[in-house]
Amino acid sequence: MERSLVDLLRANVERAPWAEAIAHTQRRIRYGDLWRQIAALGIFLRRQGLRPGDRVALLLENSPEYVAAYYGTQFAAGVVVALNTQAKARDLANWLQHSGATWLIASARHPELAALLVQRGNYRVIRIAGDGQQPGDAGDAWDWGTVLDDEATGDPARTPVAPGDLAQIIYTSGTTGAPKGVMLSHGNLCANNQSILAYLKLTAKDRGLNVLPFYYSYGNSVLHTHLSVGASLLLENSLAYPHAVMQKMAQEGVTGFSGVPSTFALLLNRVKLSEYDLSRVCYMTQAGGAMSPAHIKRLTEELPHVNFFVMYGQTEATARIAYLPPEQLKDKVGAVGVAIPGVTMELRDEHGIPVAPGKTGEIWVRGDNIMLGYWNSPETTAAVLRDGWLKTGDLAQQDSDGHFFIQGRRSDMIKAGAHRISPQEIEETILELEGVAEVAVVGEPDEIMGETIKAVVVPRAGFELDARSVQAHCHQRLASYKVPKRVEFVAELPKTSSGKIQRFQLAGTNTQPDAGVAPGCGEKTSVPE
Repeated sequence: MERSLVDLLRANVERAPWAEAIAHTQRRIRYGDLWRQIAALGIFLRRQGLRPGDRVALLLENSPEYVAAYYGTQFAAGVVVALNTQAKARDLANWLQHSGATWLIASARHPELAALLVQRGNYRVIRIAGDGQQPGDAGDAWDWGTVLDDEATGDPARTPVAPGDLAQIIYTSGTTGAPKGVMLSHGNLCANNQSILAYLKLTAKDRGLNVLPFYYSYGNSVLHTHLSVGASLLLENSLAYPHAVMQKMAQEGVTGFSGVPSTFALLLNRVKLSEYDLSRVCYMTQAGGAMSPAHIKRLTEELPHVNFFVMYGQTEATARIAYLPPEQLKDKVGAVGVAIPGVTMELRDEHGIPVAPGKTGEIWVRGDNIMLGYWNSPETTAAVLRDGWLKTGDLAQQDSDGHFFIQGRRSDMIKAGAHRISPQEIEETILELEGVAEVAVVGEPDEIMGETIKAVVVPRAGFELDARSVQAHCHQRLASYKVPKRVEFVAELPKTSSGKIQRFQLAGTNTQPDAGVAPGCGEKTSVPE
């Protein structure tokens, strides 16, 4: 097996440097041109003193520059820390500090960059101007164009890495108290990549259209699977105009598409798929939450020629853990399928003992895709990694054919669209309001988004609050997708005798939030995918 994603990409550069790698807006980037950017950045970082294992943070939307920055960092044996571009400055600063990043490669147009640089830590900055935008005065930061134009001297070879070396840190939550940074090795990324390719069977002839953010593991996986086989990936960073996306799929001869449940709900409810020539689309993958059987049925009836893959995974497992073969969709409704090649799944009780067939247990997973642990958090790591096994926190049952059916999740993470949201972060933010005594944040079922956020607030005596003031407070401090859609006010929160809030009562259901079906060419995660 190749030792890194960079090795896999390099093989495709040597095979077909003229082939299209990335298409974004009006730009078409060939493998040879992409490699020149990757090598230039890698050599620049190395010449500036980047050491193997140093962290390089990326604050970039999906773009050719993101791809070059990701692979360029690993070319120099650096560790990629891809930051959520929708986060606010305080979360971004928290992740930068926690990871100990020595470099930040950021879009000059990012709305939080100025505020972020005011509280700048011990990292150097490379700024990337937007399309048609002049770099301007970069101050003490390097300009992306200057970095790439700087003629490299000396050995252009990449810095060697071992499969066990750290390659990437993905933050799965935005809590300001204790961020959880999933550590993925080069071996993790390669192993999961090969497992996914084993059942998706992508080739250099494939053309995928991606709408998923690369800073989550699902989108991260979609990127790497395509580039590792020499395929082409078209980037669409918005589904605001789903008709335009479908038209592009038809015009570009797209063969594959990946989405979360809300992606497909949007397409089914806003677009008549029969109006577009999607005859060349041969597969679609779904992850990042539970997609309703009714929507799966509608989609497969409207596109009967498309192989539809339901997936399950976690960021802690790099991306993928299980998949449901398309031919079993009708017979195994609601299943997340069987373990992917190279991965073992078991159901165990709270003592780690395997449960009997037909009984509910927690999913434990073992394979070369299991993370190294959480960055600088040995106690948190020890809680989920046991003798090479990952405790997923997901409860499931297994049928007589070996297929897994998710029953629920032990965590309270909210799954809204492609995002995994920590209730604690939102609760801490709302508690900053002077008139709030207590608050609990939960997810409510939503046909389009999977879940929406509801905040249940207990006001302090003598204070008057309204929903708009709570939401406005959140808008100022949180990414837009973390702002509660609904705010309710109550006299007290339902609690157990030990004082634990009974969130399931607030969500209006007698069950825990559905753990969901995870990523496709990419992933569900215990937090973000």
